[in-house]
Amino acid sequence: MAPSSSGHDETRQINRIAAYAFLLNLALAVMKIVLAYLSGSLAIIASAIDSATDSVASLLIYAGVKLSTKKTRKFPLGLYKLENLASVLIAIFIFIAGYEIIREIFTAGGGIPHIRIPDIVLLAAGSLATLAFGQYAIAVGRKTESPTLVAEGRHRQVDFLSSMVVLISVVSSYLNIHINVSGLTIDQLGAALILLFIVRAGWELLFDGMRVLLDATIDFPTMDKIRKIIRNEPLVVGINSLIGRNAGRFRFIQATITVDTKDLNKAHQISEDIEKKIRQQVTHIEKVIIHYEPRERTHDRIALPLENRKGLISGHFGEAPYFSIVSVRRSDNTIQEQTLIENPYRQVGTAKGIRVAEWLVAQGIEQIGIKEDISLKGPGYVLSSAGVEIHILSVDHLGEAILEIIQNSS
Repeated sequence: MAPSSSGHDETRQINRIAAYAFLLNLALAVMKIVLAYLSGSLAIIASAIDSATDSVASLLIYAGVKLSTKKTRKFPLGLYKLENLASVLIAIFIFIAGYEIIREIFTAGGGIPHIRIPDIVLLAAGSLATLAFGQYAIAVGRKTESPTLVAEGRHRQVDFLSSMVVLISVVSSYLNIHINVSGLTIDQLGAALILLFIVRAGWELLFDGMRVLLDATIDFPTMDKIRKIIRNEPLVVGINSLIGRNAGRFRFIQATITVDTKDLNKAHQISEDIEKKIRQQVTHIEKVIIHYEPRERTHDRIALPLENRKGLISGHFGEAPYFSIVSVRRSDNTIQEQTLIENPYRQVGTAKGIRVAEWLVAQGIEQIGIKEDISLKGPGYVLSSAGVEIHILSVDHLGEAILEIIQNSS
């Protein structure tokens, strides 16, 4: 099944934001290079290096997102993991930027920079623009479940903190203020806080990105939701395996199920219904593969409506006073168990036939013998949908009816 139009819209939105990130970082890098040249500030030089590094990282992100949805003969499932690879690269750039910031702040020396009010205003504007874009990228990334945009947003948060350190340093130089706390300058204290944030943000991005690149499973709540969707299908009697993995923001699901039918068309329809429900209820599903296997039945459970306890077959399905439930071993057609149960819905005013059919399905009935044709009625639809085989009887007594059903099933 091809990706939905909403999926294409999300991809275009992510591409657009990645392009904006590159342009923003490029503009900040150019601005800071000019300010560093005019002011001679080492802090601004370090910030310019950081922004230039970010420009390269943003370009990698844009290329990664652009290529991630491409499918080729060598990569038929697409290059979705490029998004996660981009996240890992961003994490590395975060560590590099953090190292550069810390190194510049702790080793900065030389003459007093020449700071002007326009320098402070431009740096402050750049810091606010970085913060606003970071928040926006994270919001869209969480909405679209794009690891690349979330990574980009967190990177911008790191940049905002580093920009604030630079701004504080520049303002302190402009005001000729010198602050020391236990031998540490305000720049050093701020740098220590930034380092903690950098390590945390970078580690989260590195861990999440590597987790997907190594084919870790989808989160438990999502897998549990998919498992419940499959189990709620009436003819599914077991889930043999269920595997899910992420690739970028997309999810791939593969399941092997046991179905209570030997009809290949019906089994195929069941798998399509399950896929449709998974796509409707779980976001960003790229591919669902359902393998189905018929259940190996050792016994058949047969139901027959009775008019009385003596075994007279009733001519009315919903109004039959009793039902005989018979278990027949398939290997030799031997009756293993036979019970007589009163019809719990005989006195119901409306839809008694449908309720009886649903009740029999819940009892695990696989075949039913009746005198009337209900194939085009509500009870018939309920039984057929559940895979119950319906036999129209030509005899009137229980023993003969069981024999006729066994012969028709052989």
